[in-house]
Amino acid sequence: MARGGRSSLGIVLIDRQRRRRVDGGRLRRVLAGAAGVLRVSGEVTLVLAGDGTLRRLNREYRRRDRPTDVLSFTGAGGGEGLGDIVISVKTAERNARGEGRPLAQELEILALHGFLHLLGYDHETDDGTMDRLEGRLRRRLLGSA
Repeated sequence: MARGGRSSLGIVLIDRQRRRRVDGGRLRRVLAGAAGVLRVSGEVTLVLAGDGTLRRLNREYRRRDRPTDVLSFTGAGGGEGLGDIVISVKTAERNARGEGRPLAQELEILALHGFLHLLGYDHETDDGTMDRLEGRLRRRLLGSA
């Protein structure tokens, strides 16, 4: 991961689900905005998938046999890429309904959350550092907390 100076984020978007039409431009803007604020350069692959894919990945990599909303897989950094973010659109849709917000906003939140994981933040172990940063970025980039 390159920090400092001017940031540039390459984003490859792969939509492997057919459940919902997704505005990839919105997701790219959120990720590029976060990279700019954090002065991060590199490339990220964002994959939109279904619950089956997320369940399989969650079982294989986290030993949790259930679908989840977002998973991040860290890359080598630099020219090799920052990594992959995989989002279940079906789970995002359930989350959005539960939170009373549009699916598009939920997908932005999950993309941002996954991006922070790629940068090494871990809300399960960092005493709130990631949560605070994510809250600041959500307010700045999404207008929400």
